[in-house]
Amino acid sequence: MNPKILLVEDDIEIVNMLKVPLEQANFTVAAVHDGEAAIDFISKQTPDLILLDLMLPKIDGLEVYRSVYRNNRTKNIPIIMLTAKAEEIDRIVGLELGADDYIAKPFSIREVILRVQAVLRRNNIPKDLSQVAGNWFKVHDVHIDIERRKVKCLSDDDSNPEVELTATEFDLLVMLAKSPGRVFSRNILMDQVWGQDYYGVDRTVDTHMSRLRRKLGTCGDHIQTVHGVGYRFKA
Repeated sequence: MNPKILLVEDDIEIVNMLKVPLEQANFTVAAVHDGEAAIDFISKQTPDLILLDLMLPKIDGLEVYRSVYRNNRTKNIPIIMLTAKAEEIDRIVGLELGADDYIAKPFSIREVILRVQAVLRRNNIPKDLSQVAGNWFKVHDVHIDIERRKVKCLSDDDSNPEVELTATEFDLLVMLAKSPGRVFSRNILMDQVWGQDYYGVDRTVDTHMSRLRRKLGTCGDHIQTVHGVGYRFKA
């Protein structure tokens, strides 16, 4: 069955520009044109990925995102946000929203398709990771459940040990925690987590890593910055 994408965009020209190429790339595409319709759709169906414009009538994209993330049934649906300008990405990150990716308009159709493919790849459990100590493994006080994609920080300072992570944050953590002490450059992290076809910059990794550390609380101290190179998980 083809992955189902919900395209939430009020500009009909953009919808028409994206819908057919995505379908030709073997995705099933449903399109709605305002935030209210998006929330109604998601309450009845569960898409595999949401392409979400920020500037929407009735209910804006940020509120749609929050609605998805607050619902236990839908909170793990990957979301790619479409923004009118690159500067909006900084505003979204400043609000600490955990969208899986951001695409600034104007964009190429090929870029959107590659981003969608990369995010969906990340959202699947890599086969090699499922062999690490069965379905879970432990590094220091961080417990990672591969099969259920759950993380617990069992530090004495944390009263609520379970940590809510996006698919991207989870994959970054697993990649580092699998090889304590190994230094991963930003380029390697981008290739392995976002995919080699991803068009991004170093701050993409830094932003996600900063948010990952913050969510991990005291366990975030295990992620170390190697200045001028990248990151490692403390050995």
